[in-house]
Amino acid sequence: MTRQYAQTFSFGIYRTPRLAAFLGVKKVSWQIPVLSALLRIKNDRFIVGWGKKQNTTQARHKAQRFNQTYLTLEDGFLRSVGLGVNNSPPLSIVIDDLGIYYDASQPSRVENILNNDHQNLPDLPPFQQLNSALSTTAQDPLSDNHLLRRAKACMDQIIHHKLSKYNDSPECNLGAKNRYRVLVVDQTAGDLSIQYGQATAESFHIMLQAARDEHPEAEIIIKIHPDVIAGKKQGHLDHISGTDQVRLVSDNINPIHLLQQVDQVYVITSQLGFEALMLGKAVTCFGRPFYAGWGLTDDRQAIPRRKKKRSIEQLFAAAYLLYAHYIDPETGIRCEIETVITHLALQRHWFNENRGVLYCIGFGIWKRGYVRNYLRSPWNQVKFVKTAQQISHDQPTKEARIVVWGTRENSDISALATQLNIPVWRMEDGFLRSIGLGSSLTAPASLVLDKTGIYFDPSTPSDLETILQNTEFTDSDKQRAESLKTAIVSAGLSKYNMGKKGALKHRAKPGQKIILVPGQVEDDASIRLGCIDICTNSQLLHAVKENNPNAYIVYKPHPDVLRGGRKGTLANENNSFCNLIVTDITLAACLNAADEVHTMTSLVGFEALLRGKQVTTYGLPFYAGWGLTNDRHPIRRRSRSLSLAELIAGSLIYYPRYIGEQNRTFTSPEVIIAQLQKALTQCNHISVDASWIKHQSRKLANLVKSLIHGWMNR
Repeated sequence: MTRQYAQTFSFGIYRTPRLAAFLGVKKVSWQIPVLSALLRIKNDRFIVGWGKKQNTTQARHKAQRFNQTYLTLEDGFLRSVGLGVNNSPPLSIVIDDLGIYYDASQPSRVENILNNDHQNLPDLPPFQQLNSALSTTAQDPLSDNHLLRRAKACMDQIIHHKLSKYNDSPECNLGAKNRYRVLVVDQTAGDLSIQYGQATAESFHIMLQAARDEHPEAEIIIKIHPDVIAGKKQGHLDHISGTDQVRLVSDNINPIHLLQQVDQVYVITSQLGFEALMLGKAVTCFGRPFYAGWGLTDDRQAIPRRKKKRSIEQLFAAAYLLYAHYIDPETGIRCEIETVITHLALQRHWFNENRGVLYCIGFGIWKRGYVRNYLRSPWNQVKFVKTAQQISHDQPTKEARIVVWGTRENSDISALATQLNIPVWRMEDGFLRSIGLGSSLTAPASLVLDKTGIYFDPSTPSDLETILQNTEFTDSDKQRAESLKTAIVSAGLSKYNMGKKGALKHRAKPGQKIILVPGQVEDDASIRLGCIDICTNSQLLHAVKENNPNAYIVYKPHPDVLRGGRKGTLANENNSFCNLIVTDITLAACLNAADEVHTMTSLVGFEALLRGKQVTTYGLPFYAGWGLTNDRHPIRRRSRSLSLAELIAGSLIYYPRYIGEQNRTFTSPEVIIAQLQKALTQCNHISVDASWIKHQSRKLANLVKSLIHGWMNR
C-alpha cells in the first residue's frame, strides 16, 4: 500500500520544518500520546520517531501493533547552517526503516547498502525513490562508476568549502605545527551514538590515554563538541587540564579546517572521524560508528557483521548520496546533495566576507532591517550609528569596518578611517533589484558591498572592475552567464521591473533606426562621478540627435524623475530632439523595439547588451571599456576585452549578493530571477501614471512594514 501520510507522537518532530517533503507524504499529523491508546492508526500512514530516544518506545509499539512501517529519523550529515539546539532548520535528515546508522547493535539501511545485502534490504518506501541507484538489485550499486565519480566530486566540494554537519563555525589556526599532532574528539554526555556505538563515558578516558601512550612525543588536541561550547550540553573531556602534551580546543572552530591541521584522529563515534577519512587522515575508533569495520579505520572493537572492504568514495556514496535525504532551502522540495552543498557553501562565503565589526553609518531605520540580512555572519557584529564620533567613542579594534551607502562618505568618516586605519566599504543596490522603486521603500533582492570603491565611480578601481579585469572566467561561469542572460531576457526583467506590459507603439518608418535614450536622475552620483562633458538628459538627447539625424529617437524618463522630487526633467524645447517620450511601457518592451541604446551611465546600457543591442556610452559606466560598447570616452585602466558572457558573470554572479524571499538567506541570481518573474506575473504593480492616492497608500504600507522590520532587528 502506498502511504501518503505520516503519524508522530512527538510534538517536536511534528514541528520539524518541511518534514512532509522529507518523507514524501502529503501530511504529517501529531497524536497526543495520552490519546494514542484510544485511537487506531490508519493503514495509509507511516509512524515516525526520532532516533533511539526513550520517547519513541510507544511509537514503535504502536507501529508493531497495527502492522505499520516505523521510520527512524535523525539529523543528516550536512544538517544545517547553525546548530540544531539553536533551532536552525534541517536541510538534511536520514530516514531508516531498519534501524539507525549509529546503532551498531542491529543492522541499518546504510549498513545493508554497504554490505550489498539485498535480502535484508526491503523494497524502497516512497521517500527513497529519489535515490534511483538503489532501484536495482542486479548488482552492487556502490560499484557504479557514475555514482562514485559523483561521490568524489561532492567530497571535493565539501572539503574545498569546509562544510560539515553544522556550518556556522569560523576557521581557526592551531598555530605552528612542530611535531606530530593527534586529535582526540570529545562528544556530548548522553549522546545516544555513544551508547549504541558500544561505548561508555569511560571509553573517552581510555581513548585519551591510548592516544598519549601510542604517541608520547605528539601534541594531543582535545576537541570539545559545539553544543558544549554553546553551553547547551556537557562533555566528557572538557574538564581535562592542559599540559605540555595535551591541549584543549574549546573554540568554535570549523571541523574541516581543524582536521586539516592534524595528522591522526581518535574518535568514539563522532562524525569528525568520517570527515577525517575524507581528508585522508588516519582514524582510530574506540566505538562502532557507521564508517568503522569497512577496512578504512583502525578499529579497537570488531564488527563481524560488516563483511566488505569499501573505499572512501563508496562509504560516502552510501551515507551521503543513498541514505541521507535533502531539502532545497529555496523551494522546500526534495533535492539532491549538490543543491545543499551549493547553498551551504554560499552561506559560508558571505559569512566570511562579512567578518569583523561593521559600523553602518547613516542608514535609516527602514533600511536597517534588510541591510542586516546582507551583512549576516555568525562571525561579526553589526552596529548602526549616526556619526563618525559614535564610532570613535566605541574605540574600534583592527576588526572594524565602516559601511556607507553609495558615496555618502563625508569628511568626518574619511578622517576617522584614515586616523584609525579602518577600511570603508560602500553599499549599493544590485542590478536585479525589485518589483518597484527603492524610493517606494521596496526592499532589494540584491545588494553590492564594495570594499575598494563602487562600481559607478570610475575615478578609482572598484571590486567589480577588479573582477572584470583579472578573473579567469571558467567555461562553467560562461555557461551559467548565458543561462542567466536567457532567463532575464525571456522574463522581460530589468532593475526595477515597472510599467505596463505590451509592445511599444511607435511611428518609425520601415528600416528607420530606433534609438532608445534612457533618462537618468541628474543629481545621481553615477552622473556626477561618471560623466565628463554630457551630464544632463537634455545634453544627451541633443548629442544623440546631432549624431543620428535620421534616427527615430525614443526617450524614456527615469521613473524617480517622473514621480517628482528628483532632478532630470526635460525642458519643453528639448522635446524636439526625440520622436517619442515613453512613460508607462516597461523597459523590456522599449529595449525589444530598439536597435541601439545611447546612454550616459544608465544600467539600461547593460540590459541592452543582454538583449544583443548596440550600445553607445557618453559617460563611464561599469560595462564600458571592455570592447562591448561604443564609448565616447576611453577608460585606459580597463585594458581587457571581454565576451558578453564574461561581463555577465562578473556583474551578476561574482559581484552582487542576493537574498531569497523565502528564508532570507543568501541565494543565487537564478533564484532571484525566478522570484522576480513570479512576482511580475502575479502582482499588478503601480504604473507611473497611477493615481497619487494609490501610490501614497502603498508607500505608507511599505514604510510601516519596514519600520517594524527595522525595529525588530535593531
